[in-house]
Amino acid sequence: MSPLLLLAVFVASTLLGYKIISHVPSLLHTPLMSAMNALSGVIILGALTAAHLAGSPIFLLLGALAVVMGIVNVFGGFDITHKMLRMVAGTKK
Repeated sequence: MSPLLLLAVFVASTLLGYKIISHVPSLLHTPLMSAMNALSGVIILGALTAAHLAGSPIFLLLGALAVVMGIVNVFGGFDITHKMLRMVAGTKK
């Protein structure tokens, strides 16, 4: 797979993801975030594959950055879901 194609996929997915998330109402953001954790796991696998197939150190760095951003998204989603469940359950811990 060509490094230029990998870069194009990375840029397109970044822009599309930002566009979609920016139009989600705040009322739906928490349930959507908890549902997106599974999809973020798939995105991490795709980023790992893209980083593995990268032929250039720049593209390897971009793939590694995608993996890190996906991991941050997964842990952030779990944290938000945990806070939401604490609010609903009424517990302080």
